[in-house]
Amino acid sequence: MIPMSTVLLDTNLPGLERIGRGKVRDIYKAGEYLLIVTTDRISAFDYILATGIPEKGRVLNQMTLFWLDRLSSIVPNHLVTADVTQYPAELRKFADQLEGRSMLVRRADMINMECVVRGYLSGSGWKEYQQRGSICSIPLPAGLKESDRLPEPLFTPSTKAVSGHDENISLDTMVGVAGSEVAEKLARLTLDIYRSAADYALARGIIIADTKFEFGFVDGQLILADEVLTPDSSRFWPAETYSPGGPQPSYDKQYVRDYLESIHWNKQPPAPALPEDVARRTSGKYRQAYQALTGRTL
Repeated sequence: MIPMSTVLLDTNLPGLERIGRGKVRDIYKAGEYLLIVTTDRISAFDYILATGIPEKGRVLNQMTLFWLDRLSSIVPNHLVTADVTQYPAELRKFADQLEGRSMLVRRADMINMECVVRGYLSGSGWKEYQQRGSICSIPLPAGLKESDRLPEPLFTPSTKAVSGHDENISLDTMVGVAGSEVAEKLARLTLDIYRSAADYALARGIIIADTKFEFGFVDGQLILADEVLTPDSSRFWPAETYSPGGPQPSYDKQYVRDYLESIHWNKQPPAPALPEDVARRTSGKYRQAYQALTGRTL
């Protein structure tokens, strides 16, 4: 059993400049590159909780590395190396914090939007469909049930919020932000990546219901960056229990959401701590997804 004391909630890398702290990831300057460290922090209802999830950061980091390698024939990415022994000397001394949960990446001029793709009718898409028969104003056939597979995967871009919720944007708005040529390429890449990953995952017993990607430019080349196809950025459902007509079990933080609902938290700060059993069960779900998709154990 992994001791809760080994959970990494915050990085401490003296002498390095931290330039970003997200809900899960810490980003540092590393010469011409950036160092991304994936912590064990977990957020729910837009707040970072006081309790971390054992091994979560390693799972997310290793899963992203797996997908970056697998998808490299479709789209290049920003990875330089995840081998700590190959890091610059000033980083190697922090190996205890970086091993297995970090990557050295090229600096990219990021496109400030989320490239969301939906293959199944769930979440906010299901809510909109019930009201208007559409997802992000894209009309859908009548009579679909919650969690139904969509006739075709849908590209539905959104804003990238620093805090709070991302907001869906129209394709016209996306064109205004990125230009028509880039917007068209982003849509095509997002759908190509999703189809490839979804086919691979389904053969291993996991449905990727939806996910989101981020892209940027390095030396004028469009590249895939940041987190890729993890339980934090995607809905992963076990295929063996898939049954349209309601919500599906998932390989993510559902245990955390269920617990927070059960204690009637008002979803205002401060965010509560989690019981150890909830944290461990959530950790188990993350690790199950990683093993199923990669065939590896941490």
